[in-house]
Amino acid sequence: MDITTLQKIVVDALEDIKGKQIEVIDTHKLTPLFERMVIATGDSNRQVKALAHNVQVKVKEAGGEVISAEGEDTGEWVLVDLGDMIVHVMQPSTRAYYNLEELWQTTPGQPRKPAAVPGE
Repeated sequence: MDITTLQKIVVDALEDIKGKQIEVIDTHKLTPLFERMVIATGDSNRQVKALAHNVQVKVKEAGGEVISAEGEDTGEWVLVDLGDMIVHVMQPSTRAYYNLEELWQTTPGQPRKPAAVPGE
């Protein structure tokens, strides 16, 4: 499956379950391990788990491969490895704390605005 098709499937799967702040980062020039990283926010443990599960189901239905998923037991941060794409689904406080967008920025010296944490 080509990366553009996989990206559309993943983003659609996240939007189906009302994932928030969905961001796609092109990493093909930054690492040989994967071409894209998708980061999304879920409001609760249950929603984070549901978002990650829906991504896995939709990718498998489309004939793609899910290599692994980690963090499903707690639901704070679930990582879904799709080979050429890594999907991070996090609760707002976890996303703000780790700020993966800044770590994977493509333009050094241009800090990104961290993800907003509700109530702060």
